[in-house]
Amino acid sequence: MILKNISVLYGNDLKFIKKTNVQISGNTFQKISSKISSTKNEAINCDGLLLIPGLINSHTHIGDSIAKDVALNKNTDSKIHPVFGIKQKILKETKPKVLSYFMRKTVKSMLKKGITTFVDFREGGLEGVLLLQKALSDLPIRAIILGRIEFYQSKNQIKKNVVFPKSNLDQLESLLKNCDGLGISGSNENSDSSIRKFSKTKKIRAIHCAETKQSYFISKQLTKKTEPKRCILLKPDFLVHMTYATKNDLKFVSKKIRGIVVCPRANASLAEGIPNVDQMLKAKCNVAIGTDNVMINSPDMFREMDFLWKVTMGIQKKRIDPKKILKMATVNAGKLLDKKIGCIKEGYLADGVFIKKDNLDLDPLQNPHASIVHRANENSIKAVMIEGEIIHGKL
Repeated sequence: MILKNISVLYGNDLKFIKKTNVQISGNTFQKISSKISSTKNEAINCDGLLLIPGLINSHTHIGDSIAKDVALNKNTDSKIHPVFGIKQKILKETKPKVLSYFMRKTVKSMLKKGITTFVDFREGGLEGVLLLQKALSDLPIRAIILGRIEFYQSKNQIKKNVVFPKSNLDQLESLLKNCDGLGISGSNENSDSSIRKFSKTKKIRAIHCAETKQSYFISKQLTKKTEPKRCILLKPDFLVHMTYATKNDLKFVSKKIRGIVVCPRANASLAEGIPNVDQMLKAKCNVAIGTDNVMINSPDMFREMDFLWKVTMGIQKKRIDPKKILKMATVNAGKLLDKKIGCIKEGYLADGVFIKKDNLDLDPLQNPHASIVHRANENSIKAVMIEGEIIHGKL
């Protein structure tokens, strides 16, 4: 397939090319050049369209799709604590068929919004992972599923650094055979010994960290260590949230991980503050974006980018290049996952979103990066492509 006369955000720096041709061979971008010959059968005239990388939602919990806006005015722990939160009660009491039905709705919503990859922290042990896989079986999205076993330690066990029980090893092994890695709820539910045990998996390792002021305080109270220092015991590929990370925390973790996933709208809706993205970038952290729990936030990366861009400038009172925000939803996320996605470049998987340049909200498109970040929405999309296949819309 050859896309003719198309505008593109090209390469790691999302360089705007006003008019070019894109050759796709199999499931990858083969060549991007104005000089590509083609036959009538393989060429598609894309005049008036802008191709951007497929959006990557780097942190979700789509299992709670059934619980949208439940317990809206409760505090964070009351809503989503992994042991006693209202969310856990709903997940345990709802029939798998019903959970699956609403997870599928969320995935369909993400596809329509240009999200081609999502990274899910899946609760419920092996059963939870298998349920999500079954729900996704006929949906064309790329899912990175990070599971966890339903094992949590008490404050007393964490203080005493109680070891991970041998009786749970088979459960952990079975889980890891069936998913892409571990998505650990946090260091305040696991002893240092248990976190070190989880670190031995060769698959993806990620963990919630410094999401709330309370969780940061509890870590110091229990172990006399900061939450980021304890989370690093996991040898994580990435950390999620870091809303209350200090400058020293960010300097400490920046060279030990592939990146940080921030979830600004979720943090705001929980009244937990806003992650300091400006400080993260100054510490040379690779920053990606996620929409977090469907229970508390919509899985919409356009809204996430818009909110993050403006709230970051509002808090820091400094301009930030919108291209940096767009990279967090594309290029940076690909690096975070160590996969050839999130970038329109030769050899990368051919994921992309075709944006209508004459869309009512975008026309005239004078700053493509800014317009995608704070003006684009689901209605701006002509089609969505994953690995060279149009999976939503038409060209």
